Amino acid sequence: MHPDELYDVVVVGAGPAGSTAAMYAAQGGASVLLVDRKKDIGVPLQCGGFMPHADTLQELVPDAHLPHTLLDYPKSCVHATSNYQRFIAPDGYSKGFEVEADSLDRRRFDRHLASRAAEEGAEFMVGTNVTDVSGNTIKVDGVFGPSTIMGKVLIGADGPNSIVAKAHGMTREHDPMGIGTAFEYELANTKADRDAVEMYFGKDYVPGGYAWIISQGGNTANIGVGIREVLFEKNMCARDYLENFMYKHPIAADKLQDARILSVVSGVVPVGGAPEKTVSNNVMLAGDAAGQLIATNGGGIPTAMIGGKLAGETAVEYLAGKCELSVYERIWREQMGLEIKTAVYIRKMMDNLMRSDRLMSKAIRTISPQHMKAIQCGKLPEPVKKTLTKLNFGLG
Repeated sequence: MHPDELYDVVVVGAGPAGSTAAMYAAQGGASVLLVDRKKDIGVPLQCGGFMPHADTLQELVPDAHLPHTLLDYPKSCVHATSNYQRFIAPDGYSKGFEVEADSLDRRRFDRHLASRAAEEGAEFMVGTNVTDVSGNTIKVDGVFGPSTIMGKVLIGADGPNSIVAKAHGMTREHDPMGIGTAFEYELANTKADRDAVEMYFGKDYVPGGYAWIISQGGNTANIGVGIREVLFEKNMCARDYLENFMYKHPIAADKLQDARILSVVSGVVPVGGAPEKTVSNNVMLAGDAAGQLIATNGGGIPTAMIGGKLAGETAVEYLAGKCELSVYERIWREQMGLEIKTAVYIRKMMDNLMRSDRLMSKAIRTISPQHMKAIQCGKLPEPVKKTLTKLNFGLG
């Protein structure tokens, strides 16, 4: 890479959204530069990797055209495969539904996506921080030294605290309940269920959020908590809640009491929905930077990759004079905007129930497994809406 150079497309952030955008843009014939602050793509991790199989992905976003890299990735990127998702209520009652999903090795998966972009011709600047954004020009500094880079199109795929979004006034309205913290341990020597993903609720352990146990195969597992900082008790942090869950939860502790911590993963999860705009002049946002995440499950990899694909493809069409960049806004919202918006609505309904262990336990007992799966996919069937409304108003 030569400094002070002009590219067709510059992508900031080499996560699933950025690497997918770079791959599709390069595949379409554009000159592409992918900039990432990490010296080693995929490290450190900021989030786990729960990936439903193709049929569930299509059910999740039925109107979306899924990237081929979302449907076909190497087995080496998979820790383990589960076939059941179980919800454990605060009172210990459990219920679930069948769903085939992979527990991804995010380090390998993210590197695989970046490698696919490289194979299509994208160039990389790793270990490089973006220090300033002005229009579609960025200033960077890092292991390759300072330089100024201009892209005919700039794609911000740089996460929930996107510097590209801030520079172009495309941030969300401030909402403390719309920003979650995910804090996770990778553990060895667990007794985790190898076939099921488990989600635990209860205000003493995860007020306003949930904890999870996901097998990575053998006796290893990811455990974590997803919680909003605004709900932390005084002098508590996310790690404190995870420790309480790991060692004191009446069901989880039995599976985790002899476990040993191999690594720590943490990150910010934007559960407040998309900003009003994700396109400004020659700039597009994708992935977490664009709020492309299903708030009811915190999962953002599939939606981020769909957003990345659409951003990369739109950039190519724009450069060929076939469309305006504003087309991206319409297309991505048509393909998954309803699910993202509905999931935020459901999350707000659930926020109130999660303040009460009694109500949350009643909700899990009342809602059918089929409807629980629908909620996880960002859908709100009318019977569920009635049930949640009744519970929220104390009528259930």
